[in-house]
Amino acid sequence: MSLDESADPRAAEPARGHPRRWAVLAVLCTSLLLVGIDLTVLHVAVPGITRDLMPDAAELLWIVDVYSLTVAALLVTFGTMGDRLGRRRVLSAGFAVFGGASAAAALSSTAVQLIGARMLLGVGAAMIMSSTVAVIRSVFPDERERAVALGLWTAAHSVGATIGPVVGGVLVERWWWGAVFLVNVPVVALVLIGGRRLIPESRDPVRRRWDLWGAVLSAAGLAMVVFALKRLGGEGAVMTIVLGGTGLVLLGAFVARQLRVSRPLLDLSLFADRRFSVAVFGVLCCFGSYTALLFFLTQWLQLVEGRSPVSAGLVLMPLAAANAVGATGAPWVAGRLGLRASVTVSLGAFAAALAVLAVVGADALTALIAAGVGAGVVMTLGAHIIMSAARPERAGEAAAIQETSFELGAGLGVAVLGTVLASIYRTALPAVPGLRPQDDTVARESLGAAIAVAARLDHATGAALLQTARIAFDHGFTVILAIAAVVLTVAAGLSAVLLRDRVRRAS
Repeated sequence: MSLDESADPRAAEPARGHPRRWAVLAVLCTSLLLVGIDLTVLHVAVPGITRDLMPDAAELLWIVDVYSLTVAALLVTFGTMGDRLGRRRVLSAGFAVFGGASAAAALSSTAVQLIGARMLLGVGAAMIMSSTVAVIRSVFPDERERAVALGLWTAAHSVGATIGPVVGGVLVERWWWGAVFLVNVPVVALVLIGGRRLIPESRDPVRRRWDLWGAVLSAAGLAMVVFALKRLGGEGAVMTIVLGGTGLVLLGAFVARQLRVSRPLLDLSLFADRRFSVAVFGVLCCFGSYTALLFFLTQWLQLVEGRSPVSAGLVLMPLAAANAVGATGAPWVAGRLGLRASVTVSLGAFAAALAVLAVVGADALTALIAAGVGAGVVMTLGAHIIMSAARPERAGEAAAIQETSFELGAGLGVAVLGTVLASIYRTALPAVPGLRPQDDTVARESLGAAIAVAARLDHATGAALLQTARIAFDHGFTVILAIAAVVLTVAAGLSAVLLRDRVRRAS
């Protein structure tokens, strides 16, 4: 027997990691796949929700993106809580909250109930996402294995987000819109059982103080700003200004507090590195535009073109497949063009694709493929730059900011562009002869509401309302595609000027 073979096997344990680490990773990836699916699975169910619950424009936007905004607001908070209380404990609690909220969402009978259930889903998802990164770092001490594990973990979320519309289309067409939530319950039950058996408990050996006031300031400030954005173009301009101003003040207080306290929730000093800041901005704009494209394109396909939920999901398959190709092929592209050129060109390609979709039409296959590939490359390389720009001992803080930028981008993309679309739709919808004032008010809330109103009218009036409402929605959809293209062009310009090809690798 050699010396190595006779050595204490426990000495090599830290290098090998947990004996069932790949089974642990499978459980974590399954949970994150579910989280990613829930980010976009609701998109094809929007027409059915609009028909059954009749939400107004603001409520509809809250139903869609209160999930991602809640995740973004609570990721760092629950990451700190997991360090103190135990990652497996917080992860298991997250699974339980996610499963219960899924059942509550499926059984909601009003828009307000569905918004509350979606918020709880975001709470559960934040607990899951914040704990999984720490668990992966615990069970994969070997850095090469950990890099593979984190890559698979990230891919699980991206794959979930891209296949969400297809899964939702199949479920909605076969059952009803609540099925997109109810399907989570048995999966969560299996993951919860597997997680309790496989995932080891771990804590941060250095007990850190939980910054409760920082968490409250960030969540409240973000919620007020987003709520003010959703009210733009509607009634109550004074209240909108008050909410938005208060939210900005709270976010400013959060930033000041994070710069002052010794152990902040979010290490904002990382933004002093311009590569880090540009990468975060690029990821925020890219994932926000991509998520908004998925959401509004799904509505356009169903409500303007009249496609079924499954058909709309299948139209999005090239976009989803191209996104996966771009994400997995990003290292190859960066190896030949360099990081700066790869990110710049990909952002430019995504912007050009959106401009083509705005001019030619939303079903241009080549433009959809270009958008998917460009977004996939930016998401992968942006995340790499964020992590590589930080020193190894600050990788945890960088990962928290990276995850927050993805989720915040998803929420703000739908919120901001959705507010613009709703405002343009209301303004561009002309008065229809013979339409009662109360029906006109309802029809201006959303295209789905207009379709529901048209179904109750006589044939001539209903047909006129449908035609004008679809034209107004199509006009708003074209405008938000153009806005997203401009934002991505700005991000591409910043990347070309401020990014460098030499990005320090984390050891």
